[in-house]
Amino acid sequence: MSESATTFCWPVRVYYENTDAGGVVYHSEYLKFFERTRTEWLRHLGFEQVAMREQLGVLFVVRRADVHFLKPALFDDALQATASVIKLGRSVMEFAQELRRGDEVLVSAHITVVCVSAKEFKPVSLPAQLRNQIQEFA
Repeated sequence: MSESATTFCWPVRVYYENTDAGGVVYHSEYLKFFERTRTEWLRHLGFEQVAMREQLGVLFVVRRADVHFLKPALFDDALQATASVIKLGRSVMEFAQELRRGDEVLVSAHITVVCVSAKEFKPVSLPAQLRNQIQEFA
């Protein structure tokens, strides 16, 4: 794992379960890679999702995903997934995400995530401690 001042990177290995019979990654698997990267980003900031639900009463849900498939990832590829917060609202975070093989961008995405109440699934403000950590990271 490495990060620049604003971009979090997470290593991803393509397993057989991620691919079709030809060894090409299924399109839906890229969203899983991006989700995993955002989860690890939160963990890096000191926030476990189970603890956030139980202690802070919040969850994150994806509102929108705009994905651009440029080149296929293949079985056994060692990749880097990135996540950068490009917009931080009251309850919304927008991420620019990429999946790379070396310097080659395979997939790019713009993902919008909303902080919601764990009980009511209605938008709520991001917890102050999380907002502060995000701003420090950026």
